[in-house]
Amino acid sequence: MDNRSSVSMFCYQCQETAKGTGCTIRGVCGKTSDLSNIQDLLIYVVKGIAIVNNRARALGINKKETDKFIVDALFMTITNANWDPARFYDKIRAGLKLREEIKEAVVKAGGSIENTSDFVTWYGETDEELKAKSEAPEVGVLATANEDIRSLRELLTYGLKGMAAYLEHANNLGYDDDSINAFMQKALEDITNDALTADQLVALNLEAGKYGVDVMALLDKANTSTYGNPEITKVNIGVRNNPAILVSGHDLRDLEQLLEQTKGTGVDVYTHGEMLPAHYYPAFKKYEHFVGNYGNAWWLQDKEFESFNGPILMTTNCIVPPKASYKNRMFTTGSTGIDGVKHIEANADGTKDFSEIIELAKTLPAPTEIERGEIVGGFAHATVLGIADKVIEAVKSGAIKRFFVMAGCDGRMKSREYYTEFAKKLPKDAVILTAGCAKYKYNKLDLGDINGIPRVLDAGQCNDSYSLAVIALKLKEAFGLDSVNELPISYNIAWYEQKAVIVLLALLYLGVKNIHLGPTLPGFLSPNVAKVLVENFGIGGITNVEDDIKMFMAQ
Repeated sequence: MDNRSSVSMFCYQCQETAKGTGCTIRGVCGKTSDLSNIQDLLIYVVKGIAIVNNRARALGINKKETDKFIVDALFMTITNANWDPARFYDKIRAGLKLREEIKEAVVKAGGSIENTSDFVTWYGETDEELKAKSEAPEVGVLATANEDIRSLRELLTYGLKGMAAYLEHANNLGYDDDSINAFMQKALEDITNDALTADQLVALNLEAGKYGVDVMALLDKANTSTYGNPEITKVNIGVRNNPAILVSGHDLRDLEQLLEQTKGTGVDVYTHGEMLPAHYYPAFKKYEHFVGNYGNAWWLQDKEFESFNGPILMTTNCIVPPKASYKNRMFTTGSTGIDGVKHIEANADGTKDFSEIIELAKTLPAPTEIERGEIVGGFAHATVLGIADKVIEAVKSGAIKRFFVMAGCDGRMKSREYYTEFAKKLPKDAVILTAGCAKYKYNKLDLGDINGIPRVLDAGQCNDSYSLAVIALKLKEAFGLDSVNELPISYNIAWYEQKAVIVLLALLYLGVKNIHLGPTLPGFLSPNVAKVLVENFGIGGITNVEDDIKMFMAQ
């Protein structure tokens, strides 16, 4: 492994990292070394904030703005979330100021900050100071020399980033859980503790899985309490001849506000990518101008945003650096950002003013149609459990032989065509359970149904992998089994970024074994850590469609 002094950056947090080992000059995603390094520095600063805030928590001092800052900072560094260096410089300065304020509050309350590490003491203000620090050997992934400790620390860090993404969405709907915030901050401090052994870090990662389940349950509660339980829904993928706005990302609160503000304006609203499942919620069906879904997964946006013609609102991660042809009609909000793109800030009460986007839409042509038809989704846990008797009977009769959980992420790699072929070649008595943008590899295929049960059951966004876990646990109870692993369910999951990491840790915490990840195993898993996951949990990769189907069907 190269050390920090011999490379301009080092990042291996996503599946597409260079050579499967790490990007060292420029990110495959397009991230520059300067942006990568300043993101590393933000994580470095967040660890320092967590250390001192843990002391404050012990004294009964905790300001919610500290929790919010940490969650937002972690979310900003997720792959393809924020491309605006200025936002990171400002965030770091605000973080350092916050850290000092917490230290002062601890001392004033009679406590002490016994930790004198650089995480707690370093301070900088100017862009030059921050840039120099971001390039320092002690900042970033390679600061941990031991490969296995580094691997486990990064696995945990990426899990925390995914956890933060889900928690921020719940927060935006008024839902929070202090135990999740407290765990995240404890874990951030533990990552800096050189006394922790590999075994202790493995245990900490599994504990993160427990809180991963909790945060996905919290977001599920936030979404369903606010917008109702998802319903089986046919979603239009064609277009109308009206000016329109395209909404991508994951944040349902942003979508709700935009729909309210576009009522009666003559402007239609379409979803893109992971926003597709919004159509499944009853609360959004009252908007007649909420037309349908445009396009596919995130990595095709450079083509699909161009043909959409109207403004695009990015609510979360999954941003591809925009072409000049549509950059001037892109907008970001929340934790996202792109240098040179207008950012919509929230007011103090969380509301946002999208009037500029709406007025721009009125001046632009209607979307160019790229496909026609409908796709079906809305099979979250409440829906599937509502037809549980039908599902159980299909399993008992042999009409359904096996379920395949094919949740996760889509991506650019040609090797991901494997998942389309896998879906096509599955036996006709197999049903796919999906969530996340991985569904775009097969959700437009005509795979038919089994006794009226569609062979592709889309639960929703990546966080709705929680629904798939709930379904599996309820089926285990219904069949009177001792373990979820006794069910006829196989896990063939595509991963790309850090939200997939917390989903994986959550499944491991729930005791799910024999999960297969593709198209490649994570580059941040050292050989020894990968060996632990294989031996203890049955984690595996993929080979080819024919052999893998035989292997899964024989389980």
